[in-house]
Amino acid sequence: MGNSTAATGAPASAAVPATGTAPGSAGHGKKARQEAKGTSSTGSRASGSGHAERVFLVQTAFAELGGSAHGPGEIAEFTGLDDSVVYRILQSGIYQRIFERVDRGLYRLRTSAAQLAFTALDHRLDGAASQTVLSDLRTATDDGLAFLYMVAPFSGAQRQCVDMAVGDSDLAELGMTPRDVLSVTRSLRTGASGRTILAYLPAVLQQRVLAEPVPDQAGPGVYRDNEALVESLAEVRDLGHALGYEECMAGWNSCAAPIMWDGSIMGAVLLLKRKSVMPVAPGGVVEATKEAAAELSRHGAARPSADQA
Repeated sequence: MGNSTAATGAPASAAVPATGTAPGSAGHGKKARQEAKGTSSTGSRASGSGHAERVFLVQTAFAELGGSAHGPGEIAEFTGLDDSVVYRILQSGIYQRIFERVDRGLYRLRTSAAQLAFTALDHRLDGAASQTVLSDLRTATDDGLAFLYMVAPFSGAQRQCVDMAVGDSDLAELGMTPRDVLSVTRSLRTGASGRTILAYLPAVLQQRVLAEPVPDQAGPGVYRDNEALVESLAEVRDLGHALGYEECMAGWNSCAAPIMWDGSIMGAVLLLKRKSVMPVAPGGVVEATKEAAAELSRHGAARPSADQA
């Protein structure tokens, strides 16, 4: 279908499930992890530091295991911690409003965890900065249509457009209705920006997206075969950008690059042009798109100045 992709060098293991334990070897894997912990430098740390590490391991397990709720045994197996240690951390976390018990023996993160994430993202990127970057990208690509897509805050496996530089263009020119924007462009299966974000998400979220149907309104170039889609994600991580050929809508081609904050995927910059004008994205368009994404990544990763510290 003429689909081609490309993105920055996150390790190829990004798409590999976090647990490398082979079926039938769970107990052995747990023992090995415990032995490894015992011989690491953590053994010489103060007990408080060791406890903090265990708490963070339990919190991370909820994010990487997928699903809505997990039991102490499952978390213990994933982290390599003793069941009793995990249980005590969960009970303490309930009191601290970090975890909640949803059923007998099952726990999940409270929404306060999301509040922490929103606080961490506050002031990372303002509208003026993104509009400047997108406008510069539009100029550098001979009036291409520039968009900023970010991971949707209430889904974790979708995207939403939060800013754009399109001149006098509107949805009608793109051949899209508002309903299309809420369906086709939210899916991470479709479009260069969707696949760019998808390439860097945890494996559990990737699998959720792969299980979704292709939006009915998607363009003729959309990836319908999951194997081909997964291969395209590897190209995204290897090359630092994605190229889309009529994926979201007929007659439009695109280029996208990832926005990374603190090593995590936050969104993507998308450059869109008519197929008749850009049958293949030239090197200049690719580099301009990647530089725009890199600039927004730098904004997001910026540290406070001395007078703000």
